[in-house]
Amino acid sequence: MNELLSQTLLTSYYLILGVLALFGAHRLVLLVIYYRTRHLAPVRPPDPADWPRVTVQLPLYNELYVAERLIDAVSALDYPVDRLQIQVLDDSTDETREIVARHVAAVRARGVDIVHLHRVDRTGYKAGALAAGLESATGSLLAVFDADFVPDPDFLKRTVPYFSDSEIGMVQACWEHLNRDYSLLTRVQAIFLDAHFLIEHSARNRSGRFFNFNGTAGVWRRRAILDAGGWQHDTLTEDLDLSYRAQLAGWRFLFLPDVKVPAELPIEVNAFKRQQYRWSKGSIQTARKLLPRVLRAPIPLAAKIEGVIHLTNNMAYLLMIGLSLLIFPAMLLRIGTDATLILWIDLPLFLGATGSVLIYYSASQYLRAAPDRGWLRRLPAVMGLGIGLAVNNSRAVLAGFQREVGAFERTPKYSIEGAAGGWADKRYLVRNDPGSWIEGLFALYFVACFIAAFWLRMWPSMPFLYLFLTGYCYMFVLAFSSGRPRAKPLPSPSHG
Repeated sequence: MNELLSQTLLTSYYLILGVLALFGAHRLVLLVIYYRTRHLAPVRPPDPADWPRVTVQLPLYNELYVAERLIDAVSALDYPVDRLQIQVLDDSTDETREIVARHVAAVRARGVDIVHLHRVDRTGYKAGALAAGLESATGSLLAVFDADFVPDPDFLKRTVPYFSDSEIGMVQACWEHLNRDYSLLTRVQAIFLDAHFLIEHSARNRSGRFFNFNGTAGVWRRRAILDAGGWQHDTLTEDLDLSYRAQLAGWRFLFLPDVKVPAELPIEVNAFKRQQYRWSKGSIQTARKLLPRVLRAPIPLAAKIEGVIHLTNNMAYLLMIGLSLLIFPAMLLRIGTDATLILWIDLPLFLGATGSVLIYYSASQYLRAAPDRGWLRRLPAVMGLGIGLAVNNSRAVLAGFQREVGAFERTPKYSIEGAAGGWADKRYLVRNDPGSWIEGLFALYFVACFIAAFWLRMWPSMPFLYLFLTGYCYMFVLAFSSGRPRAKPLPSPSHG
């Protein structure tokens, strides 16, 4: 019986580690594709003789700290005034509504075509607001900015010319970060996002694979939205959902890495976890909804394979939970095992699961025009935070398999720019979720594992155990230190 249990544990351990190594290898594949296609960067077309009419949509929900900043930035866009309409799609239930109403009136008095559309019923959340705005939008193109974004005045002049190609349905700009240097948490988030945009988006787009609109800092052709079935709210990632439906309908997308739009990163860990939970859950919901269509679609096999990986890659967090539980027992079971066997089996799998990730994120910083100073010493934190998210994102993945869509809980923003500014006394702070206690249990478990490994002189295992230990400890400690003192809670999003 003990022998059977040992074999079962080791088999499960190697299977999980092997699949995680495949996910890691996929990152390297994207990196190789990026370098092979880097010469295919889009060339900016000439300015159109007649600029098309553009509607800029600003979906808001209780954003009293950043609403005015967003409206000011968008109203300063350098675009023919008779060709520009701005819609503030406001679902707010607090004083944001009054703040926006006053500011919109002041901007409109300066001759800007801007309207304030307020919904009492939040049906469909962000997707519902965008769909409602579409009904009265006058533009053939629609740009979307979330509340925390601050586009430069030339954004439309740099993106709209690409729509001279009638097959282009969406143009996505690259995210930059207003508060990259605020804390270790924001620096690590920035590295995550740098890789997502500079490597993933570029590689997928230039190689003919599907990539997605990121919900903001992009421009849509109105006809592409309608051809794809419009904004739908049966997932929490309406942007990913519409992106795949539009590309399945034959529309081409374009990513512009040189057009950068700065935005505010979540500065406290509970808000960051909420954002990650929504993205992870929504991606699984979208996979359930659209993967059968992707597999049946008359598209290249490479695009199908990439679509499957893209829509399901958050399932790796479930595997990370399994690895967290099995890594130390597996190490104990192999005490006394021939070192050559471990060298030829364990080391390649661990390097595939971890080394590939380090290479991937290192490349993203090398590719930045202004590399993050000190990024190399932050790579262990990148690995640790990825592990620390396993509990939060695994809960999201499991929720994504359920039929209930769930409430769209937006990420709070506090108008924090640069490396300074307080937030603990502001509104909208996110409360800890039950997953924080599970992270605490994992942290205690790896404290015990690390001490045991030290006591048993298991030196080769200690660097890997250290990553798990720091990841779970970091998430647990931040979760219970971020939200004090507590401010007024976010109004319940249960309606709509």
